Amino acid sequence: MTLHLHDTETRALREFTPLVPGHVSVYLCGATVQGEPHIGHVRSGVAFDVLRRWLSAHDYDVAFVRNVTDIDDKILNKARDAGRPWWEWAATYERSFTWAYDRLGVLPPSAEPRATGHITQMVQMIERLIERGHAYADSCGDVYFDVQSFPSYGALSGHKLDDVHQGESVAEGKRDPRDFTLWKGAKPGEPSWPTPWGPGRPGWHLECSAMAETYLGPDFDIHCGGLDLVFPHHENERAQSMAAGDGFSRYWLHNGWVTMGGEKMSKSLGNVLSVPNVLKKVRPQELRFYLGGAHYRSMLEYSDTALETAAVTYRGIEGFVRRAVERAGDVPMGKWTAGFAAALDDDLGVPKALAEIHATVTLGNTALESGDLPAAVEHAGSVRA
Repeated sequence: MTLHLHDTETRALREFTPLVPGHVSVYLCGATVQGEPHIGHVRSGVAFDVLRRWLSAHDYDVAFVRNVTDIDDKILNKARDAGRPWWEWAATYERSFTWAYDRLGVLPPSAEPRATGHITQMVQMIERLIERGHAYADSCGDVYFDVQSFPSYGALSGHKLDDVHQGESVAEGKRDPRDFTLWKGAKPGEPSWPTPWGPGRPGWHLECSAMAETYLGPDFDIHCGGLDLVFPHHENERAQSMAAGDGFSRYWLHNGWVTMGGEKMSKSLGNVLSVPNVLKKVRPQELRFYLGGAHYRSMLEYSDTALETAAVTYRGIEGFVRRAVERAGDVPMGKWTAGFAAALDDDLGVPKALAEIHATVTLGNTALESGDLPAAVEHAGSVRA
């Protein structure tokens, strides 16, 4: 069966065909390193680690880029409130995210670029946009993207131009409130870099466009991220990259939120469960099983009961394999079932894939109870795969 993925832009299940045969290029919007990671943050890391591993299982060579946003209003404000340098604050929590990804078995990315390391590429992209008539600078050193200059703006998110609100303050030099910031003119006490329009720092949306182009080229296969990033972040990325002359991403994948009481888990709501705290309740592999067990596009409602249920379920699978090893001395890696492969090829259908695993575990336990060790080993090898 061929891999099919649900593309946010077309709102349809599409057969996956890479740009380059045998090679897949993936960009995942990574963390804004403003504080301790909570389980809502790392769900995308787990979800798209499954994607990456399944692409590798299809014998693709995967270039997987996950960025770090290390300059941002929230980082600057929190560092200032704590009386710490902004760069130290960002570096501290970048390490916290790396620790969390590692503990949950998320493979390290092929590259993990920081926004502050790619100012040159961002300036070059702004220059292209201005030359093409898609961006303009004001007298204060701010540079904006002209949304009306890009006819397909809104195609990713489904927003109509009349309904667009960027969530930005309407500055004096902005021609249209729907335009979004590419470059922010320098403000007292903030870090800045020199540009043709004066010193300043990059806008959030620009960072990812420049880094994706730098590492994956003007055209690449898959862009991933959380559902909350569809608008405005990914809509704006798409607009500025394509307006600059890039084809940009061919498939867009978005994971659902982790919710509590029906609300998105976020620091502003105060319903945060940090990864270190949750790992006091369950083991890392059990937390990964919980976060990755639902379909990546679905919402995952957190509760202690649901977490414990997932942990117990994982221990049941693990226990069968261990019992088979104890009886046989070794369980070589086997082959996954056709149903397992079909489930993952259908937009990474993890719940159906897990149903295949549970059915195999049941068969294996029955074989152990009846003394059919060869059959038990075969089933355990399949579960391992």
